[in-house]
Amino acid sequence: MRVLITGCHGQVGSCLTKQLANNENIAVLALDREHLDITSQEAVNAIVAEFEPSIIINAAAHTAVDKAEEELDLSYAINRDGPKYLAQAAQSVGAAMLHISTDYVFEGNKTGEYVETDATNPQGVYGKSKLAGEIAVAEACNKHIILRTAWVFGENGNNFVKTMLRLSESRDTLSIVGDQFGGPTYAGDIANALIQIAKRITQGDETKYGIYHYSGLPHVSWFDFADAIFDIAVEQGVLTNKPNLTSITTDQYPTPAKRPGNSRLNTEKITQGFDIEASDWKAVLNNIQAYTG
Repeated sequence: MRVLITGCHGQVGSCLTKQLANNENIAVLALDREHLDITSQEAVNAIVAEFEPSIIINAAAHTAVDKAEEELDLSYAINRDGPKYLAQAAQSVGAAMLHISTDYVFEGNKTGEYVETDATNPQGVYGKSKLAGEIAVAEACNKHIILRTAWVFGENGNNFVKTMLRLSESRDTLSIVGDQFGGPTYAGDIANALIQIAKRITQGDETKYGIYHYSGLPHVSWFDFADAIFDIAVEQGVLTNKPNLTSITTDQYPTPAKRPGNSRLNTEKITQGFDIEASDWKAVLNNIQAYTG
């Protein structure tokens, strides 16, 4: 298996690179934006032609949700054009394309969990550009897996867990949104899911290509997630005292980009298709010391 990873310094990309390291049966080329600008079709084609991957995993994305409202051209270049070029290059060498997408492709007002066949209706530039990327990948590469996920956190990069722990160092009271719901998802589990899928494809197992949802359970609100983070941090001695938490509404915390009220993703399809279980975010947080750096 020859794996090309883009966005190797991001939350998922760094986990992918680490998990695939030192494996004699896998050749890995992990690149960040300095070494591969995925918005350049010429650069993408040159790398793919030289390395000849059997699997391309695109972990690169413009994920600054609020900045995307102003950086429209950049968002579409990274989230639509880059994936399209990678998918076209994958098709040209017979590789499979694994692409990470997001819950933001949905409007976020459904009652219950979103399944892969639900209608998309993104509300902001980030979601619209990611949906455009999904469509571009599906059109360009026959062997494609689009993995939608949500509420990603990991040891690298910026995320909710790190933000909460950092804020608690200087604040005794925190107001957290309590009317947005989703499944916190550990970046390492996303990486592991992608690797399992890549191995199945490489082994020649029958693969149903298309869109899959992968996120964490149980589903909670941001307030509930923060509450759990601080409980574990105090229990493990990372924090001496738990901040006083207040639940607020989305309206009380306005942002440039609208957030989905419901980001609950149903993960039954990926479990049935690849025997991959939902991420257990509570178990991962037991190593909360890893998020304090």
